[in-house]
Amino acid sequence: MAGSTFQTNPIDLHKLLDDCHRGIIQLPDFQRSWVWDEDRIKSLVASVSRAFPVGALMSLDTGGPVNFKPRPVEGAPPEAKGVSPQSLLLDGQQRMTSLYQVTLRAKVVETVTPKKKKVKRWFYIDIRKALDPSIDREEAIVGLPEDKIEKADFGRIVKLDLSSAHKEYAALMYPVCQVFDWDKWQDGFDNYWRGDQHESVREEFRAFKRQILENFKYYRVPVITLDRSTSKEAVCVVFEKVNTGGKALDAFELVTAMYAASGHELRKDWYGDDQVKGRHRRLAETLRPAGEEIGIIAGVGNTDFLQAISLFFTRDRRRAAEAAGKRGKELPAVSENRQALLNLPLDAYKQYEAQVERGFVQAAKFLHMLHIYRIFDLPYQSQIVPLAAILADIGDAWEHEANRAKLVQWYWNGVFGELYGSAVESRIARDFMEVPAWLRGGPEPSTISETLFRADRLKTMRMRLSAAYKGVNALLMKEGAQDFRSGQKFDHTVFFGENVDIHHIFPQDWCKTNRIKPDVFDSIINKTPLSYRTNRIIGGVAPSQYIAKLESGNETTPAIDDERLDTYLRSHLIDPALLRADNFQAFMEDRQARLLSLIEQATGKSAYTGGVAEEGEDAEGDEDTVEAELTIAAA
Repeated sequence: MAGSTFQTNPIDLHKLLDDCHRGIIQLPDFQRSWVWDEDRIKSLVASVSRAFPVGALMSLDTGGPVNFKPRPVEGAPPEAKGVSPQSLLLDGQQRMTSLYQVTLRAKVVETVTPKKKKVKRWFYIDIRKALDPSIDREEAIVGLPEDKIEKADFGRIVKLDLSSAHKEYAALMYPVCQVFDWDKWQDGFDNYWRGDQHESVREEFRAFKRQILENFKYYRVPVITLDRSTSKEAVCVVFEKVNTGGKALDAFELVTAMYAASGHELRKDWYGDDQVKGRHRRLAETLRPAGEEIGIIAGVGNTDFLQAISLFFTRDRRRAAEAAGKRGKELPAVSENRQALLNLPLDAYKQYEAQVERGFVQAAKFLHMLHIYRIFDLPYQSQIVPLAAILADIGDAWEHEANRAKLVQWYWNGVFGELYGSAVESRIARDFMEVPAWLRGGPEPSTISETLFRADRLKTMRMRLSAAYKGVNALLMKEGAQDFRSGQKFDHTVFFGENVDIHHIFPQDWCKTNRIKPDVFDSIINKTPLSYRTNRIIGGVAPSQYIAKLESGNETTPAIDDERLDTYLRSHLIDPALLRADNFQAFMEDRQARLLSLIEQATGKSAYTGGVAEEGEDAEGDEDTVEAELTIAAA
């Protein structure tokens, strides 16, 4: 049985802080900046002064496979930066930095008030209040401004002046910055309060030293030390577990810190700076409509980008293993899970970053081709990763009609099969391997072969949370749906210019008046893309009435010929006769069949006529039960 890779030891607080000062203990560069406010610092000092526990620390010994770029704790002297640390603090940065700043640094502390106003503070312990058991210890911890003078009445009244050592002695206020070195201060204090008449005051300080200052001197902190053999995955998991109240850490942050150790600024690649537009902004602005801040792939995150690169790197590694004669379980998996990202070398990132970025740009164009223009209308954010990786892999070949048709079929199978909602890691990797091979004449990818769309599913699709709901809307626009009022097809310009959205065909008010349940009339079967102005004309009246409005026209809207209007309605897969007759039941049955045929055409698969799905089953798609660690078959 393997032994543990960590040990727990109590270490003197003073030694820990001194190691921080000298750079022996540093922080991994992914750690956020020190952010504790004045009140939290006071509470921490109060706890240590009473020898109360403030929680364990966790550190990682350096020199192992996890090679993070280190940085000293804030406030450490410049020479600490040139020291190679022996350990990195994974948990406890805020506590250690706070204690270092107020006890050992001997400089004013730059912090914030609870309302986030920046202030500079010196911290003191009120000796008499600290010795009084009836007073909350936090009340004995006092913060003063940089000049050590507390004023009131808009600066006209001096409430407390500790601007010299003598004034500290007189007020019995002990500076926290000297809790580990009190001899010199005590000498001055005893001299100030010399004489038999002040023996009781000197005794107060001796009691203060025994009951409070010695708690700092002998305070020990439990430190869980991860040895240098700890894996990257373990470090990531551990950090996330111990930082539940702090900044969430993802693989991008860890990879950033590891690349920084080699001199590469991954964060700058992604976020840019004042001079350079980062990749995140470039992707967000791809196909950005006029007047809009972002485009369709603005939701692509930094880990999404790393995942796409990881697919290429792990595929290369697998192919190399095959060339070396390995087979079966000996072959490494093609993967983009967190472990794969943590093992992604910097040279692989540099090799594929430009190609993968082009893949994401092509993915935006592909989505626009399918009439998916807004993040709000995107069926699955997760499906963009394999889409971009596949497009990056095949290059311009996606523009060939036969290849494009296959890619469109694959995409709609992912949407209507509701396969990209959860547990998608193995599916992403399989699609990356299987779809390009299919385009070259190989077997049909599993995302197509596994797709199952139930005929009755349309009745339960009522909310935008459903990927298939969004898919139906996009399919209608792609197949040439024309606005009831203007007759315009919903291309990119019309979509944004006319504020197009999904609206009811039989209006809600009419349905409610006719006692039709929302579970029925809110279905996607009774919805279609329409412009904002057209929806206003429709209002809440019966279809026969709004059709009459459209045909008669008014001072702002020309009359529409009935045959032309019927053409517009048919473009939405609506039988005009059923709509003119206000026959809701027959309309629902007829349009369900028409939409089902549209989906079958898009997916190339016949609908399943078995069980009925429940609403919410695919809030973000059906569960993908294939294990994420599945070894992917080579293309």
